Amino acid sequence: MATARGDEFLARINKVMPHGSSTGSKAAVYRPEEPALIERGRGCRIWDVDGREFIDFRNGLGPVTLGYCHPAVNDAIREQLERGIVYSHPHRLECEVAELLTEVLPCAEQVRFLKTGGEACAACIRLARAYTGREHVVQIGYNGWLNSLAAGGQYRPGVAAEKVPAGVPAGLAAVHHAAGWNDIAAVERLFELLPGQIAAVTVAAGYADMAAGKTFYPALRALTSRHGALLIYDEIVTGFRVALGGVQEYFGVTPDLAVFAKGVANGMPLSVFCGRREVMGLCERGGPAVISSTYGGDALSLAAAQATIGVYRSQDVIGHLWRQGEALWGALNQRFAARGVALQLKGFWPCPQFCATAGAAPDLLPRFFRAAYRHGVSLYGVSYVNFSHKDSDVAETLERLDRALGEL
Repeated sequence: MATARGDEFLARINKVMPHGSSTGSKAAVYRPEEPALIERGRGCRIWDVDGREFIDFRNGLGPVTLGYCHPAVNDAIREQLERGIVYSHPHRLECEVAELLTEVLPCAEQVRFLKTGGEACAACIRLARAYTGREHVVQIGYNGWLNSLAAGGQYRPGVAAEKVPAGVPAGLAAVHHAAGWNDIAAVERLFELLPGQIAAVTVAAGYADMAAGKTFYPALRALTSRHGALLIYDEIVTGFRVALGGVQEYFGVTPDLAVFAKGVANGMPLSVFCGRREVMGLCERGGPAVISSTYGGDALSLAAAQATIGVYRSQDVIGHLWRQGEALWGALNQRFAARGVALQLKGFWPCPQFCATAGAAPDLLPRFFRAAYRHGVSLYGVSYVNFSHKDSDVAETLERLDRALGEL
């Protein structure tokens, strides 16, 4: 396995960058099988700096929903690049994309843009506190590093802090409270312990048990409404994937505020926070909640978003993600069962989670991921198909994973 150039780059980047990546989840774990650094991508495939090809199901950790270098999106970016990127006034696209989002997102009476999902979640939390005059926030799931403040909360995806996260003042952690997905009793207890003090409940879906949203979201909606708190959906992963309008469209339960990011612009950096007009209006000029970013409305990302949403609306992208996800992950589950491999993909087909089942050795999933990389398939704990994964790509992936399973 020739990885000399990757090893060289890995040594270089670790000298000048902590962790060897600006994103915690992107640094290679399974070397030498896993790519050290990526050179390029197209459609559903990527190539590393050593020239190795992988059929990719990480998709930039989720944002690439149409595929790398999708023609409609690339054309829109190139056209806008000739006209400029950032201006000192709002660009026409800021209006047009906001209007578009109010049409496709159920809760979006008004919209604003930022760059990352985490900062958009922070914006919603600030709006909720300003609107209610309360301080405490209940967080369900991972809402980005800058919101990982509660003792016992997820300080990175799927990993809970045992105590107050490092670098977080105890006083700040004290007004943030963690609860688990589909644990309505835990949320009710917090409302009982903090009567009239909770500003909002912000919830990111649990991937492996997303179907529980059918009862959990209505329960949260009723509970927050009863106590005068706001309900915030973190739709960073579920938006433009489970449904065009995310879980609020899929389950038919509308929050007060919501955040969208991954999927909205096919990989260009853009996040959306949106919701009820009376709440969003608090960040008007002169309003009590100041939320502002120079790069929030950059025209390249907005052009990409306009093109991406256009593809979603003119072609059955969501249906494709569900169909190809079932074809691939359902078939892989059958192979796990047939071979007696104690692994299973659980959750909705567009974004299922790899889970170890009863009797699995602690190193089974890492060994499977390593074998998958060895045979040219790039996987992650939550893996995604994109609109560029065609039937032939699914078939080839299953052939490669058959060989990987044979090595277990």
